[in-house]
Order: sequence, then structure tokens, then C-alpha cells
Amino acid sequence: MTEADGVVPAEETPHLDRRRFLGQAGLLAGFSLAVDGRRFISATPTPTEGEIATDTAGGLARPSSVAPDEKHMRIIDLEVDVMVAGGGMAGVCAALSSARNGAKTLLIQDRSRLGGNASSEIGMHIVGADVHGQRSGWREGGLIEEIRLEDARRNPHRAFELFDLTLYDLCQREERLTLKLDTSVYSATVTDGKITQVLARCDKTETIYRIHANTFCDCTGDCRLGLEAGAEFRTGREPRATYNESLALEKGDENSQGSTILFTATKHENPIDFIAPPWSRKMTENDFLFRKIPRGSYEYGYWWIELGGDRDVIHDNEELRFDLLRIVMGIWDWIKNSGERNDSANWALQRVGMIPGKRESRRLTGAHIQTQDDLTGGWKQRDDGVSIGGWPFDEHPPGGFDDWDQPPAYAKRIDEPYNIALEALYSVNIENLMMAGRNISNSHVAFTSTRVMATCACTGQAIGTAAALCTQKKVTPPTLRANHISELQQVLLRDDQSIRAIPNQDQNDLARNAKISASSYLEGADPNHVIDGEVRDVPGQWNHRWGAKLVDGGQWIELTWENPVDINEVQITFDSGFHRQLTLSASDAASRNIIRGPQPEMVKDYTLIANDSDENSIEITHVEGNYQRLRRHRFEGRSIRSLRLHVKATHGSEQIRVFEIRCY
Repeated sequence: MTEADGVVPAEETPHLDRRRFLGQAGLLAGFSLAVDGRRFISATPTPTEGEIATDTAGGLARPSSVAPDEKHMRIIDLEVDVMVAGGGMAGVCAALSSARNGAKTLLIQDRSRLGGNASSEIGMHIVGADVHGQRSGWREGGLIEEIRLEDARRNPHRAFELFDLTLYDLCQREERLTLKLDTSVYSATVTDGKITQVLARCDKTETIYRIHANTFCDCTGDCRLGLEAGAEFRTGREPRATYNESLALEKGDENSQGSTILFTATKHENPIDFIAPPWSRKMTENDFLFRKIPRGSYEYGYWWIELGGDRDVIHDNEELRFDLLRIVMGIWDWIKNSGERNDSANWALQRVGMIPGKRESRRLTGAHIQTQDDLTGGWKQRDDGVSIGGWPFDEHPPGGFDDWDQPPAYAKRIDEPYNIALEALYSVNIENLMMAGRNISNSHVAFTSTRVMATCACTGQAIGTAAALCTQKKVTPPTLRANHISELQQVLLRDDQSIRAIPNQDQNDLARNAKISASSYLEGADPNHVIDGEVRDVPGQWNHRWGAKLVDGGQWIELTWENPVDINEVQITFDSGFHRQLTLSASDAASRNIIRGPQPEMVKDYTLIANDSDENSIEITHVEGNYQRLRRHRFEGRSIRSLRLHVKATHGSEQIRVFEIRCY
């Protein structure tokens, strides 16, 4: 690959500066101090009482000397199985899936809030394969569905700050997950093609973290971890001939998609005036030639306030912030004061973002580079699919708002959802580096589809699970792909990750050998569907669900084994209404058909009852108020002859709907 193809060779990445050199040369080394069987950390070579710092990540922790140019920074050593850099939707899902699959995990986020572009700092709503609900039935499962359902239940009033808190809460609940906020990766040491150490700093606490892990995950968007490790990456838009992509430019260039600052506004009872700052950009008639502002609804503006694709979106970020704020103020000034929107008198700004939401910068180069062909059918020839996408090819003119004579986006629909390859999620030249989010291994054309946040979140779940398996098996991602891809896919499916054309074939799932019966079922909604290996249906069809009419006293479905089986876990996948869009948006129009609360199809109250080998009836659990799609119930193992799920209520639907029951 050459730079003309958009690839930056590893040897041409920036050299180490003095700080990185000193850190990697071992000048931060110190001695260890054991207390109560644990190791602790201190910023001073000779700690005294009160100077010893502990860390919840455990592992290596010791007093340490300080590099001469960082004499006011304490040093904390961390040893984990998996390190995730970047706390957007990809990073959060990577960290959660890694920790839930048994790996001691560290999540580093360079800001005070999780969620990235979906956080309250930026305020963009999460979209994905269902394309704003237009591709009915294709909302993503797995962690992103859990997060969406949690947010809808906790946050009916659509507060982005509560979405931030929901992500924080989910991370804090995981015992194996340690979270470091306001912390940035700034150095990586690579030995024999593997990352052996990463340095991250939190200036607010005057702390440098020196991190050792088995597998490192770059979910930073800008490839910051990969950049420091010397991983190959790509920028710009490849020429059409590079991958024979019909949607690519004939000659290619170094441009990208730009960044956006969003705002929200509220309608009040009385008129509120707006005094535009003198630095506001004055709007002209041309500015709105292709960028229409609907009358009467000014609460959420506007994704097309975009700049930077024809500039250096990383290094010019600060100037782009200022320029975008000028446009935001100018647009609001036009809405309020131009005389063109008299219905805006009672509207006032509620919030203006101060962080540009990036769309594109660098893309790490993986063992496979996904192209237009991969997303339009080529994925069917691969055996390493680990997550799905389906957003259209969605190109934006590099000049963004300044390209006033062009539409703000050019979209080409993709006929059906596609699989994303595991080989596009680990580095081609750094053996223990994985990536998820907008920086995965894509051509620019493929990137225009995979960049949206639900798709990014699913790639995060894929690499977090893969990294945990790498730890369990003591292998690197390339070896996992070569020898354990089917096992990885089955673990992901067990966690409700959406993968196309791969059903549940888990040999450990005892439910697959059971005989299924039910008190009743709707036409076509056969009880045997709960063990057919599929957890998604086309709306209006009952090909993969048990369904029954809800009646007084409820309905039941039962699994029976010819010989008793030992079970200590039951997993149920309910119907959460995949045919409907479910996201958090400040837009009233986008939220109009979204149910902000438990989804009506969801089973609300249910009981699990088992009969043991002596025909004793045992209540395993009784649940009231459920609103999650995937539920697991673990209990003391026992020999069971039959298991009954008795559903007593839903959140409003007259039909009981269950996709899958698994037993372990």
C-alpha cells in the first residue's frame, strides 16, 4: 500500500517525543510494596503513610520514581487482561462485553462522560441497520438493545444527561470493569509486533497510568492508540480503481466527512428575544438552498451544520469548533431575527454543544479491508461475521455547510443488512490490537455506512467478547480468528449479538434437546420456535417466536427432557419490538413514534418453575416488572426433568411473545 492509496505505513508514523522516550526507557520504574496481599501505588520513591495510592483495577501497583519532565505526576501501574481506549458507544460495549465474559478490563475515556457522539456533550441520536425504522425488524440486538431499553425505561423525558448516567451505571455495576475518566492515551510501547505497555494521563488528578494488558482495543475514533503503537492506518477517499467501487471518486483525494455542533431549543409561554454575538456568521439565502429549516419545530438543530472534511479534522478541531459555533449562532439569529420565522418568537436556545461531533478521521488497517462489495453481498462469502450493519452509503460533501450549492448528503440504500468481518476488527501489523467504531478497517465508501453509532456499538461488543476469549485461550486475535471463529460467534449469539446467517448451534445449550409444549399458541407461532436458533422475525410473521393470546391466569410454555438434565442457568429472549425505532433524540419529529418506556410487546411478569427427577415442583424465580429483552437466571444446580415458563402479564400487548429459551 502507498500513501496515494490512503495508507500510512507504520514506519512513517510520528517519532517518540521526549516524554514517550523517557517513559518507555524505564525511567518510571520503581519498587513494589505488598499490603494485605495486594500491591499499592505511590507517586514517591519513599512512601509514607497517607501517600500510598490504591487502584480498583488491582494488579501491579507500586511506588515509583517520576520522569524528570513529569515531576508533579504520580505513577500508577495497572495490569489487566483487556484495555479499551475510548468511551463512546463502541468503547462502552467493548468494555462491558469483555468484563461480562470474564476478563479484567480497563476502560479509558478522555472526557468526563461516556457515550461519545451520543452523550450530552454532543447529543446525536443513535441510528443503525434499521435506518430510522424504515427497515422494519432490523434493530440491533445485544448490548446496544439492552442500553436502549434501559434508557427508554429510565429516561422517558429524553434527558441526554440521564443517558450519560445510564452508561456510567452499567459500567460501574461490572466488578471486572475499571473506568478511568478524563484520561488520555499518549504513548505505547511495541515489542515484536505486540503492544506491551500503554501510558495514559489524567491531568486533573496529576496521574500517569502505566498499563499492561494482553489485548488492547482502540475505540477512540481517531485511532489514537493505534497511532501511538505504529499501526497501519488509512485516511481520505480512495480512487475508484483501488477496490473497483462504483461509489468511489475516480481519482480519490485526502478529504473526509466533517464535524458537527448540535444545539437544542425550547418553546416558552412568552416571547424571548435573542441578541446575536458580533462574531456570529451572517446567513444568506444561498445557505438554505439545500438545507431547509422546518417551520414551527426548532428544538433540535441540525446535523448539516458540518465543517472540516476539506481540512485536517483532527489538528484543526479547535478552529472548527469556533467556526461551527459561528454558524450555530448565525442560524439561530436567522431563525429569531430575520423575519422569515415569525413562529419562533417564543423559542429560546436551551443548550449549545461545545464539542464538535466527528464523523471521520483515520481508519486502522485490518487483516481485511471492507469495501463496497463486502457490504452489498460479498459478506455472504465470508465465515467471520461478528456483527451487523445496514445504514445506507451516506456521503457528505467535504466542505459541509460551506458547500452550499450541494445537498448536505448523498445516500444510496443497501438492500439488506450485512455482516461485519472479524478480520476488519484487528490490526494487520500489531498482533494484539483490535478496533471498533468508526475507525475499523474500511475503504472510505464502506465507512460511509459502518460509521453510525449502533453499528459501532455492535463492533464494540464483538471485539470485547473476542478479547475476553483471547485471554481465556491465551491467543492473539489472528489466532482466534483462525482457530476459534465459530466459538466466538456462538458466544456472541448467546449474548444476543445480531449476526446474519448463523443460528444458535451451542452444544452446551440443553434446551436444544428438549421436547416443547405450551398451554396455547397462535397460528404459526409454534412452541418449537423457541429452540430453532433464531431470535428475529419479519414483522407480521411468526417464524421464530412462540406466541399466545394473553388470558387471565397467563399462558405457559414447557421444556421436557426424556432423562433428567443438570441445569443451573436459564436464559430467555423476549420480543422487544424490533419493528419500531428506539433511540434517544432531541427531535420531536424523530421521537414521535418512539415509545419512551417499557415496550408493549415485552413480557412483564413471569415465573420459572422446574420439576426435578422426583417430580417435585420448584419455583426457580418470579419476576415482576421486567422490561429487558435478554434475561438470565442463575441458581443452584439441580437435576431437572421439565422447566415451565409461565407468563402472567405484558406491558400492554394482548399477545405473549418469546423468541428463545436456553438452558445450561
